[in-house]
Amino acid sequence: MPTRLTTALFGIWMAALGVAFASQPGWQQPVSVLAGGSAVLAVVLGMRRHDPARRGPWQLLTVVVVLSVAGTAADVSGSRYADLPTVGTALLLIGYPLLALVLYWFIRLRTGGRRDRGSLLDALTLTSGVALLAWTFVIGPNLRDTELSTTEQWVAVAFPVGDLLCLAVLTLLLTASGRLPAVGWLTVGVLALLLSDVGGSLVPLRDDVGFLHTFGRIPLYAAVGLAALSASMATLTRPVATPLAELGRVRLALLALASLVAPAVLILQVSTAGEVPDLEVVAALSACTFLLVLARMAGVMASHRQALARERGLREASAALVSAADADEVGNAVRTAVAQLLPADLPHRVVLAMAITEPEAPVSPEAAAQSDVDRATGTAARLVATRDVDWAVAVRLTQFNMVLRCPLVLQDRPTGDPLVGVLHVGGPTWALLGLQRALEVLATQVALALERIALSQEVTRRNSEAYFRTLVQNTSDVILIVDEEDRVRYASPSAGHVLGGDPVGTSLPDLIHPGDRLRLAGVLAAVRGGEGPQEGLDFRAVGRRRTEVMLEMHCRDLRADHTVAGLVVTLRDVTERRQLERELTHQAFHDSLTGLANRVLFADRLQHALARGARDGSVVGVLFIDLDDFKIVNDTLGHATGDQLLIAVAGRIAGALRADDTAARLGGDEFAALVENVQDPGAVEETASRILAALAEPIIIDGGPLQAVASIGITTTPEADTADALLRQADLALYVAKGAGKNQWRRYQSHLHSAMVERLELRSALDHAVNEGHFLLQYQPIVDLETDEAVGFEALVRWHHPQRGVIAPDEFIEVAEESGLIVPMGRWVLDQALHTVAQWRRILPRARQPYVSVNVSVRQFRQSGFVEQVKASLEYAGVPARALMLEITETLLMGDDEQIWADLAVLQELGVKIAIDDFGTGYSSLGYLRQRPIDVLKIDKTFIDDMLGSEQQLALVAGIVSLARTLQLTVVAEGIEDAGHRMILAQLGCPLGQGYYYSEPLDATEALAWLRNPLPLAAA
Repeated sequence: MPTRLTTALFGIWMAALGVAFASQPGWQQPVSVLAGGSAVLAVVLGMRRHDPARRGPWQLLTVVVVLSVAGTAADVSGSRYADLPTVGTALLLIGYPLLALVLYWFIRLRTGGRRDRGSLLDALTLTSGVALLAWTFVIGPNLRDTELSTTEQWVAVAFPVGDLLCLAVLTLLLTASGRLPAVGWLTVGVLALLLSDVGGSLVPLRDDVGFLHTFGRIPLYAAVGLAALSASMATLTRPVATPLAELGRVRLALLALASLVAPAVLILQVSTAGEVPDLEVVAALSACTFLLVLARMAGVMASHRQALARERGLREASAALVSAADADEVGNAVRTAVAQLLPADLPHRVVLAMAITEPEAPVSPEAAAQSDVDRATGTAARLVATRDVDWAVAVRLTQFNMVLRCPLVLQDRPTGDPLVGVLHVGGPTWALLGLQRALEVLATQVALALERIALSQEVTRRNSEAYFRTLVQNTSDVILIVDEEDRVRYASPSAGHVLGGDPVGTSLPDLIHPGDRLRLAGVLAAVRGGEGPQEGLDFRAVGRRRTEVMLEMHCRDLRADHTVAGLVVTLRDVTERRQLERELTHQAFHDSLTGLANRVLFADRLQHALARGARDGSVVGVLFIDLDDFKIVNDTLGHATGDQLLIAVAGRIAGALRADDTAARLGGDEFAALVENVQDPGAVEETASRILAALAEPIIIDGGPLQAVASIGITTTPEADTADALLRQADLALYVAKGAGKNQWRRYQSHLHSAMVERLELRSALDHAVNEGHFLLQYQPIVDLETDEAVGFEALVRWHHPQRGVIAPDEFIEVAEESGLIVPMGRWVLDQALHTVAQWRRILPRARQPYVSVNVSVRQFRQSGFVEQVKASLEYAGVPARALMLEITETLLMGDDEQIWADLAVLQELGVKIAIDDFGTGYSSLGYLRQRPIDVLKIDKTFIDDMLGSEQQLALVAGIVSLARTLQLTVVAEGIEDAGHRMILAQLGCPLGQGYYYSEPLDATEALAWLRNPLPLAAA
């Protein structure tokens, strides 16, 4: 069940319980227990569904609910005050510190153990203000009430104190957790508990506040359950990724209100009573609030000083980085800066990892994936587990669980790759969360410093003539210097190997294929025009063996450099690489067996077709094509023949399409066709007809003909406008086409979706039921019409669904047939039925031992080893073969599978009776009744129902009985509903019958009792 639906149903249920609690005072105790139990179940369901990282606080929360329910149930009188505290009162009071512990547990998990002195002071300030209100209106009046005993007064004080404790911890949770729905529900629950307690405490003093206790603790239970069912309940047990805001307007407003509580109470007391009771308490709490506010302001000032210190540390780090001459000095400056940014003497470690720039350097897939994330996030610092970083860094940070990872990224880096390196800082989680923003600023400065050092080193290296000469002489790339007239003035030694000779003095365009010379002229003009370097351009040329080669060109304008004074053109032979890229591209987008487009290319072309159709208003159609019975070809003729058949089918499908259309193989024997640039959906249906016509002709493989029969599902853009929707609709239409028979197409209709979803849900549930054994057997007697005694029983399977109860077979047998689940289900039915009849035969006398009739599907007969399975089941149950009758359908009579009939003959020789079920409803040939191993005909119920009112039906039944007598077959009439049916069938000579006139289907025990009482149940 979806989470939202579960939450809504739970909320409605708890609302109903609240209404019952408020409106029916006599029901309050059982309703409260039921509400608490529902909350506990909701928490258990939430933990199973959302799987929080830490289950402890939620389990403890269930204990709080159980204590509350137990306390409420134990306190039968509903009063918390007596000469001695009741067990219920004690249980209720124990719940308050436990609830506060739960909330504090959430705080520890959410903050990762970081220290938040400001939030603590804010919570204490707010609690102090509320405590003053609680003393003024609840605690003080109860303590001054002379009618209360000392014990009663202490109990009256204990409940508000517990509420204040929970309120204080709740305030801390709100500042530490962020805006999570689960926290919101917990807040509602705690506040509802507080209001309920206030109402319960003030009822003895003031009757007008009794409405606050109207719903008791049911709002608390409802809030706990809704918090557990919320998906955010798992997030509540994980550390928050970034620190929350320090001080916002809402918190300032709450602090101001808390500070104004004392003067407001004084004004109210003087204006109403003319005096201020307990002035010392008011003064003490007011002073406490004032001191807390002062401490909070001191904390704000400390934070400000810390921010200034961090700013000073960053400035000092910037100066150190500017003067750094190499990476080691940069690392030392970073470590010094991080030590200044963190609190003094805090254990930490800094690791500066440089990005790998050598292409041949080995890089693990995990490190490559992390580098991709670093490039995407830029310099944003993120908190990661130490085990998730590269092992070379993790081994240096093993003493810390979490690491602050900040990439060093320069988006406009001249070398191309923006990732310079990664700065890692290990330490306590709470300290790392406060370091994020400062570390991001430091990371930017470090990246600039490293880039400056790298560029300086590169300039120094490039100024070395020896280095340049060595590089040019040994590179495999061709380096050319071209003058203003496009003539090659210099060529590196590798030019002779790539171009087949020394190109010095030759015009550069003469080296390039004539078809690419015009493009080359444009590139050279663009470089000379100041448009910047031209890189990664492919040009064709003639190599040393007079064969065409592909050259990758890079061109830079260095005419201003007096050492070069020309265009530098770098050529690299990429012939083999481009050929491999083309082959890989073709393999990535085409099916290797048929050469058709694969699923990826088909989806891409479908997206483009939809975009064109949206612009010009044309219709796009998708066809899913699936070969019928292709598995039989593979199983009987081999996979090699199956592959040849797929190749031939692919050719015929492609031949039936237009040039604008696309044929694809999606996998196995599944094909697809994309029809575009048509104006009428009917053109898509015509395409399906052409494909079926193309597949109608036999396909000759290895000298023998094979028939390719296909089912086709169709959908077009009028039904959907997205690729996913079209593919899903075509698949549904294909499913319907297969269900309707072979060699035809069906078009998607809107009602198919809901029916398919319902069918898939039924299939999934049925699969679970087969694995878990959620089936039961009922038995309907087969009665001798002359003696009214049972000679056998037909075993009828029922599905015991956990929600829907017992389901009849007509609702799930078809799905079981389609999915193949009928095979294990039929095996279970056979074994269970034989086990039951074996028990009957051990109890009943020999003269009255019945047989059992079991329905068997065609798929079961087609399973290899079915005869051996029947023999094994009979042997295991310990019953003779004559005690079993197998019922088959008339569709089996139409087949030509001699193996099935040979198996039936073996079973008949063994002693098993073979019956034709629902005889007369199919298209059976009477010749089969004489030639095949058949013992029993079961006349379908539809003939029996109309027999009394139709002479034609009566004559037909009489003919079937007479035909069976002639062929020496036994007849069983199904569906005998009244005495008239029985009398006429007995007169016609029908020996056996079954139906509700005798008995409805019974379980095994009831059937045994029916056997001992031969009178029909319907006549009893």
